[in-house]
Amino acid sequence: MADAVNVGVNLDAFSHAISGIQALRSSVSRVFESLKDGMKNRETLEGREKVFIARFQDHLQAVNRDLNELERLSGLVGRPSESHPLHNSGLLSLDPVQDKTPLYSQLLQAYKWSNKLQYHAGLASSLLNQQSLKRSANQMGASAKRRPKVQPSTLVLPPQYVDDVISRIGRMFPDMTIELFRPNGTSAVLLVTLGKVLKAIVVMRSLFIDRTVVRGFNENVYNEDGKLDIWTKSQYQVFQKTWLRSYIKLFQSSCQRCGRFLQDGLPPTWRDFRTLEAFHDTCRM
Repeated sequence: MADAVNVGVNLDAFSHAISGIQALRSSVSRVFESLKDGMKNRETLEGREKVFIARFQDHLQAVNRDLNELERLSGLVGRPSESHPLHNSGLLSLDPVQDKTPLYSQLLQAYKWSNKLQYHAGLASSLLNQQSLKRSANQMGASAKRRPKVQPSTLVLPPQYVDDVISRIGRMFPDMTIELFRPNGTSAVLLVTLGKVLKAIVVMRSLFIDRTVVRGFNENVYNEDGKLDIWTKSQYQVFQKTWLRSYIKLFQSSCQRCGRFLQDGLPPTWRDFRTLEAFHDTCRM
């Protein structure tokens, strides 16, 4: 009785209402079964029709009777109390079909995600506060002068160190030939030859790659004055996509998804970062 008062539902009437629903479903099923069976074999057609109509009317009356009883019991069940400990969200866990409407489990996951987000935001805030990033009141004023724009700085390394790193890379990949040039005295320009497939010009700024141009093996990589041409793109679309060492079998590898060598006139030019497997651009999705 205490449960009925707290929840706001008459549990006795609720139990009878469930039984009423079951009785209503049974009577409705009998209606459809009688329609499915049709008229039983009788001596005369008139006899078959009378028996069928009488039985059908009995089933309909049973449906009407069970429906009226269910409506009466629904009025006695009562309404649930609004003071539920989890408010309306707690009622979602009572859904009997969790696999079709998993709202309550999704709500709990969102709550946990929100807690994690708040925790990580707090950590980020504490780290940022340690960085003494403060603005003076004068800088915030309308008459304050703008700070000069800070130019991006580049890690400057001795040329000999850069040469040693590039030399080690060349020894790591014997199937690539790397030639080093310094046309302006400081910045390194690499001419990378990959078998008989392609040639790549890599413009370095210290150990950072500033620009890369890839051309076919038979394309000219020099200007008329004999210097490396670092601006002109390849006339072939396939060499406008750069993967360097993994292109050693560019025209011999088939796509790992469709198994074809060409698609729209191009070989598989996309490579998986971890396995270097070949895919066409449209097959990698």
